Amino acid sequence: MFRFKNFSVSQTDSAHKVGTDGVLLGAWAPVDNDPFSILDIGTGTGLIALMLAQRTDAEEIEALEIDDASYEEAVSNFENSPWNDRLFCFHASLDDFMEELEDQEYDLIVCNPPFYSETVSSGNTSRDNARQLQSMPFEDLIGASAVLLSKEGVLCVIIPFKEEENFIRLAAEENLFPNKITRVKGTVESEIKRSLIAFSRFRSEVKIDELVVEISRHMYTEDYRKLTDAFFLKK
Repeated sequence: MFRFKNFSVSQTDSAHKVGTDGVLLGAWAPVDNDPFSILDIGTGTGLIALMLAQRTDAEEIEALEIDDASYEEAVSNFENSPWNDRLFCFHASLDDFMEELEDQEYDLIVCNPPFYSETVSSGNTSRDNARQLQSMPFEDLIGASAVLLSKEGVLCVIIPFKEEENFIRLAAEENLFPNKITRVKGTVESEIKRSLIAFSRFRSEVKIDELVVEISRHMYTEDYRKLTDAFFLKK
């Protein structure tokens, strides 16, 4: 059980455990458009959806999860949270979800997508699927988001920095454009590891900054503390 200030996350069975990437996306995703409806694609434990339930007054927060065990755990985490009346999880793939939709739109879509382009086996099929790109290609995620986003909607992702240029190019093909990018480094000395990117249907000057997570092992920077202060019991 991973305990936050206002909720707890069981992660015994989920293929996608609580990790820095999910925490960053849940804390960073811009909510300036005061979203009414939110969709978390590939929710895993439900962490990001739960963080956004805490951060917003969105009345509809929906999540997708294809893995059986992860879905069951996300549902349990939602039900045990203070926002169980606003959270709902679909047991479906993105493709299946798109086929069942009828004019549904979302003001915010978030995704911590699979990112390993190589086929790597850990011996755990569910965990491998959660981490490997072929289980949800970037093109599928972007194409679905282009259909699902409301006019003023925002798509937020966290991806490997090496995929940033390619992801932005693919998004532009669907008329989605980056408005904000935060590049994440583990420490000051380390290379950029992740890119947090917010897209919308409107071109604008892209705001780019950098976030360093740690000064040293388990010693967090002031920027990271400020970003996540509403969630962690202690850092």
